[in-house]
Amino acid sequence: MRFRLGLIIGFGAGYYLGTAAGRERHEQIKSTIRKVKRSDAYETVTDKAKAAADLTVERAKEFVDEHTPLGGDNDIEQGEPSGTVGKNGHDAPVRV
Repeated sequence: MRFRLGLIIGFGAGYYLGTAAGRERHEQIKSTIRKVKRSDAYETVTDKAKAAADLTVERAKEFVDEHTPLGGDNDIEQGEPSGTVGKNGHDAPVRV
């Protein structure tokens, strides 16, 4: 579903940019885009998209917080490489 939506948006953007050579059609498309942007439906969709993006960011932050080592039992000081094998089992230190 996302692929189709991306394909449709990409096709529309390409068509819009490609019609710049035909000035009359280009102006017609710009006019339609302005009308759509002023509609209530557009505002509703953009608000929902912003809310979904904000929710995704919050969930990502929570995920990182839950899966990031905390407390004083870290072998690696923040910003200072220890030169030893860290808790992740690799030679490269993990910076938090």
